[in-house]
Amino acid sequence: MVPLFTAAAVVTGCGGPFPQSTLAPRSDFSAAVNTLFTGIFWWAVVVFVIVEGLLLFVIIRYRRREGAGEPRPLHGHTALEIGWTLAPALILVFIAVPTMRTIFATAGHAPAGALRVEVVGHQWWWEYRYPDLGIVTANELHLPVGTPVQLELTTADVIHSFWVPRLGGKRDLTPGRVTRIAFTADSAGEFSGQCAEFCGASHANMRLRVFVQPDSAFRAWVAGQRAQPAAPAPGSLAERGREDFARGACIACHTIAGLPQARGIVGPNLTHVGSRTTIAGALFPNTTEYLRRWIDDAPSLKPGALMPAIVLPDDELSALVAYLQSLR
Repeated sequence: MVPLFTAAAVVTGCGGPFPQSTLAPRSDFSAAVNTLFTGIFWWAVVVFVIVEGLLLFVIIRYRRREGAGEPRPLHGHTALEIGWTLAPALILVFIAVPTMRTIFATAGHAPAGALRVEVVGHQWWWEYRYPDLGIVTANELHLPVGTPVQLELTTADVIHSFWVPRLGGKRDLTPGRVTRIAFTADSAGEFSGQCAEFCGASHANMRLRVFVQPDSAFRAWVAGQRAQPAAPAPGSLAERGREDFARGACIACHTIAGLPQARGIVGPNLTHVGSRTTIAGALFPNTTEYLRRWIDDAPSLKPGALMPAIVLPDDELSALVAYLQSLR
C-alpha cells in the first residue's frame, strides 16, 4: 500500500502545470541560467554513472566467495590517487568557467535605451514606476516583447525578493539600496512570480504577474495608463462611489489621478485599478465579489494587511466597488 501511495504521489507531482518553472525560459536571462543548469546537470550525471558503475563493479568483482582466502591487503596506488584528485579538479573547472560567465552576463546592466522600471516592494504588494513614461501602477508589470528591460529594485520596508522564474533570477530588495535585473523577454504572455524572501505574515500572499506584450499592445497600454480615467456618468452608481471615496478614509492611503483629494502613497495607486486583472498583491481576481470582500475586511483575506476593515452599508459598498471598477 505504501509503495503504491508513494508512486501515486510522485506521478501527481510530475503532472503540472508549472507556471513558475525555471525550466521553461522566456528571456535571455533565464535562458542563460537554464543553459548553465543543464550543463551542470549532465556533469552530475556523468559523475553519478562513473561512481555508481565503479561501486557496482567493486561490489560484484570483489564480493566474498565461499572457500576463498583472505584478500591481500594493499597500501596506496599513486596512479589512482593522482587520477581521483585531477578528475574532480577538472570537473570543477568545467563548471566554474561557465558559472562565472553566466554571473557576469546576468549582472543586471541593460544596454543604453532599455526600458527602465523602478520596482518597490511593500508588505505585501509591488509598486512599479516607469520614470521615463510617467506611469505608476501596482502588482501587474507590463513589458514589451523583444525590448531590453532594466528593473531597479528597492523596498519601502523590510527585505523582499523579486522572482519571476521564467524571465529572471531572484534579486533581493534591501532598504536603502538599489539592486538590478536586466533581461529581454523573447515571448509574449503572462508570467507568474512572487516574493522569495520571508517578509512577514503574508509573505506567501505577495504575488505578482508580468504581462509581456507585442509592441503595439504595450504602446496602447502606456497610452491608457497616461490618460486620466473617464469621469463616471452623472447620476450613476459609480459617480456616487466617487463622491464617497473622496469623502472617506481611502484618500489617506491611495492616489487616483483626476481626484484632487486622493493623494495617499501608503497603498497602491488606484488610478487604473479597474483595468487590472488582480487585486490584493495579485492574490485575488479583480471581480466584484472579491473587491467587495477586500474593501469590507481585507485582514481576513490577507493576514497582516495594513488596509483596515471598512464597515459600510451595502449600498455604499456597491457604489464604491462600481467606482473602482470604472477606473480603466
